[in-house]
Amino acid sequence: MSSEIRQQVARAVKAIEEKKGEDVVILEMDRNSGAFTDYFVVCSGTNPRQIQAIADDVQKQLSEAGQRPNSVEGYNQAEWVLLDYVDFVLHVFSERARRFYDLERLWKSARRLSAADLAKPRTRKARKTPAKKTSRPRTAARTRTRARAKKKTRKSA
Repeated sequence: MSSEIRQQVARAVKAIEEKKGEDVVILEMDRNSGAFTDYFVVCSGTNPRQIQAIADDVQKQLSEAGQRPNSVEGYNQAEWVLLDYVDFVLHVFSERARRFYDLERLWKSARRLSAADLAKPRTRKARKTPAKKTSRPRTAARTRTRARAKKKTRKSA
């Protein structure tokens, strides 16, 4: 997930905020979740005109940066407008539709980000390396137990 994609998402979030989009949530999708994109941006509008205005402004801001959506769904109904930019998907909901579909719960494995997080360079988590097996130090009790076991096997032989 490149810094270029993060900048595009940040630009979309800025456009949403300029149009007074409410309750903006950025979800960084977990690679193991089977998600078809890297980020979801979810927000709400209070009425159909505002929902369309948010979608229009995001498209305008991103087209100035040379990005056009792969597809736009639900624009005329303005209950749930979806802008698919392949690397991220923008969902603009009416308040009622957002409660009904509850994408944040559906994709609860995704990491929530703030707009400030997008400006920071992404750090990768260090992979955990398995601990090397080391021999345990012999204790006196363990040594005595082994010695007794050897005596028993000698006596029985």
